[in-house]
Amino acid sequence: MVKESYQLCASCHLDNGLGKVNGSFPVIASQHQSVIIKQLKDIQNKYRQNPTMYPFSDPQTIGGAQAMIDVAAYIQSLPSSPDNGVGSGDGLENGKNLYLNNCTGCHSYQGEGNAQNVFPRIKDQHFEYLARQLKWIRDGYRTNGNSNMLNLIKNMSDKDLEDLADYVSRF
Repeated sequence: MVKESYQLCASCHLDNGLGKVNGSFPVIASQHQSVIIKQLKDIQNKYRQNPTMYPFSDPQTIGGAQAMIDVAAYIQSLPSSPDNGVGSGDGLENGKNLYLNNCTGCHSYQGEGNAQNVFPRIKDQHFEYLARQLKWIRDGYRTNGNSNMLNLIKNMSDKDLEDLADYVSRF
């Protein structure tokens, strides 16, 4: 039953949950169940602007709240893949320094995040998706980001955020 319910997600994120390398649909495979549920609630409540996801964030679309919880657990169980699309590689040292100095406290040293604290797993995520989300959080378009994260990235340039995303996309 869960796999059938997941097919709504698979129409964009693919059967394997790996999304699209161009970043138009993110990797959701292996994401923490707590993060998936939080993001869906944030989208449903319009704390996160994502019109494409609005209809799918309603638990009734997938069969109710328990079905959403079950699908989120299924997504978490899907294996991720490091073949995810990376950046140019030009600013990896800068990206590494930015990551180690700003991101490890929440996302860990290899991007595993923290399910209990609802910090997303960013390991194996597409470069293009990461770069876009970082810019949207910094610029206030994506408003459901952690306030500590916003404080850490608010003064970073586009190039810094791209270097950071490129480094992370290689975990």
